[in-house]
Amino acid sequence: MTKVAFITGASSGMGKSTAEILLQQGYKVYGAARRVDRMQELQDKGMGVVALDLTEDASIVEAVATLLKKESRIDILINNAGYGSYGSVEEVPIEEAKRQFEVNIFGLARLTQLVIPTMRKQKSGRIVNISSMGGKIYTPFGAWYHATKFALEGWSDCLRLELKQFGIDVVVVEPGGIKTEWGGIAMESLKKVSGSGPYAHLVNKVVASMDTTNDKLTPVEVLGKEIAKAATVEKPKTRYLKGYLAKPLVGMRKWLGDKTFDKMILSQLK
Repeated sequence: MTKVAFITGASSGMGKSTAEILLQQGYKVYGAARRVDRMQELQDKGMGVVALDLTEDASIVEAVATLLKKESRIDILINNAGYGSYGSVEEVPIEEAKRQFEVNIFGLARLTQLVIPTMRKQKSGRIVNISSMGGKIYTPFGAWYHATKFALEGWSDCLRLELKQFGIDVVVVEPGGIKTEWGGIAMESLKKVSGSGPYAHLVNKVVASMDTTNDKLTPVEVLGKEIAKAATVEKPKTRYLKGYLAKPLVGMRKWLGDKTFDKMILSQLK
């Protein structure tokens, strides 16, 4: 029996890399994204393609129904889709903050709700939630993004306890700095929202700091392999922390007090 994997945000970055690896490993892979045309390369390699907008309930329902109609089972769900909305808390419109939660938490949760009954009936399954080291640490101007990832961490822990009785694993992957489109999009958001207001001075430092780290970021393929491992290894860990600065920063956050960690973060922006 060929196992079926469903990956959101498969049109680029970590989702695309993971899809390619699982295809090579012999899984039947379905990739979902808003930009279906960007998944043509993977479709040519044998991946099924599903249109999905995590801000639209009807789109989520249709995506899961389409997959189940074709395969009747889902063995692996990788909740990878998400983005970073950056800007000062004062200046980010609440509507944008709500959209950040809609994509990164509520859309992800709705999709998971719809997949769980099938996994329960199978008495097996693996749900892999792509969080971030940003679910354990914090940085200036990422309040809404960090809030969604902190939420995802706690949500995943509760889900893991609930689904254990049905033979369903819940795993969290926490990427550090990765070479994807994510960073550029987040910094453009930051400059647009807060680049010319009262926070401009610190914003410019954050953007400059991001520019200096671009060459140090972890290749996306490394995370693709890590996510694929988290999705397929027989006995998964509850969390996988991987990528540039992930382990040192999360370690420091764990052991340093709030004020010391604050100073450490701000000292990098002088």
